Amino acid sequence: MTKRKTEEGAQFVRYFGPLLDALRKLGGSGTPDEVIEQIAIDLELSDEAQNDLLPSGQPRFRNQVAWARFYLVREGLLDSSRRGVWSLTERGRSTSLTHEQAREVFLRWVKIFQAQRRAKSATAEPIAEQVAEGTGALSKDYRAETIDLLLGLPPSGFERLSQRLLREAGFIQVVVTGQSGDGGIDGHGTLQINPLVSFKVLFQCKRYTKSVSPSHVRDFRGAMAGRADKGIIITTGSFTAEARREASRDGVPPIELIDGEKLVDMLENLELGLRPVTTYELDHSFFSEFQG
Repeated sequence: MTKRKTEEGAQFVRYFGPLLDALRKLGGSGTPDEVIEQIAIDLELSDEAQNDLLPSGQPRFRNQVAWARFYLVREGLLDSSRRGVWSLTERGRSTSLTHEQAREVFLRWVKIFQAQRRAKSATAEPIAEQVAEGTGALSKDYRAETIDLLLGLPPSGFERLSQRLLREAGFIQVVVTGQSGDGGIDGHGTLQINPLVSFKVLFQCKRYTKSVSPSHVRDFRGAMAGRADKGIIITTGSFTAEARREASRDGVPPIELIDGEKLVDMLENLELGLRPVTTYELDHSFFSEFQG
């Protein structure tokens, strides 16, 4: 692979600096949604740019920001925790990156990954090279396989999986009503905050490979009017920027949005259908300081 091809393929490098800047504005940490929204605001990205999809159905912008985080974690500028919060390390708090500096970080890690690949067997997963060639995602990892499996479930099966997921997340009296044609409502449950406070929640399940539009959010809110305190839309796909704004619009019942990425995150955290496996890889950057 030529150096030029590597540079052209790594479109996500443009988000290295803005990602660090966004986290500083958020006080050093934030959820992925908060960080991505802050970057979009800072860069004045259009809804069209935010809604652009990869062939896999993932939003390109969100995917590229996630890859930027991957490299910044490797560089030691972001914490590697996967508990749903992105945060700056001590180095990250005091580091700003120009585009040229970001490109240097990326190319340095491409060389490290290539050295790792040469040291491994021919079956090793070529992470850096896949990204550098512009695929934007791993060709086939467990997250993609999980989404593929979910898309292959029958509607009733996906509804029952959502029911199980909500129960495991702390909901009680979770009932699936999806077969009743209840105006887009697939089920309801109760979230017990404490012995004295609880919320009735309605949920909708969508096995999508595309983005859920704001009209879907409005239709769902209309169906739940006067019947619940909160709504949840669970999809294997994604949500457009307009849909996200509609879900949190002031003056109307809030709707929580669980896209494919969050759905897999929940399955991971609850260890439902996904078994954790511990492994190790060599950190060449750690040993590099002892080479001289």
